[in-house]
Amino acid sequence: GVATIKIGKSEATLPKGEQLGHDDLKEGDHIKVHIADVKDNERGPHAIISRTHPGLVKRLFENEIEEIQNGVVEIMGISRDAGSRSKLAVRSLDPNVDPVGACVGMAGARVNTIVDDLKGEKIDVIAWDEDPEVYIKNALSPSDVIWVQAYTEEQDGKQKKCARVVVPDDQLSLAIGKEGQNASLAAKLTGYKIDIKSESQARDLGMII
Repeated sequence: GVATIKIGKSEATLPKGEQLGHDDLKEGDHIKVHIADVKDNERGPHAIISRTHPGLVKRLFENEIEEIQNGVVEIMGISRDAGSRSKLAVRSLDPNVDPVGACVGMAGARVNTIVDDLKGEKIDVIAWDEDPEVYIKNALSPSDVIWVQAYTEEQDGKQKKCARVVVPDDQLSLAIGKEGQNASLAAKLTGYKIDIKSESQARDLGMII
């Protein structure tokens, strides 16, 4: 049901729809929430809070990762299927700092702190790239990618960004993900509609030789 959360001296409600599916909240629990909005009502300002908002993932990384706090590593994008999986794209402004390594930490220590805050939600940290084909390839992690072709096509008078992707035969289900989740999060992250084919499908279609 609805949870009432104390924030300092004030209270805010966390509706069921803004909780993660596996949040089992009990009185006295300390949880991290994202303040999505503040509305005025007759009792004064009232915070609208969320555990499902992509902004929560962003804030958790900003709090946890020193390199993000000091501006060396920048978050370039987040796509989230709340409670299940998130993809976070990062870049480094210092060539000596690996942005993914900084966010993941030794043996995953840094990212695991955030995973714990999100009750086990998986997080893929990937390297942002200005080359859309490299970015799309990275976004489809943990799958290997053989070939990417990014292009734009016109649909209903609008330019739509699309990409054809070829993956090894044994990686097709990993690239697409359970119920299409990996592909859809990668598409949301990059802004490209992604069409994934296996290597043998691509050969049959003459896409690759």
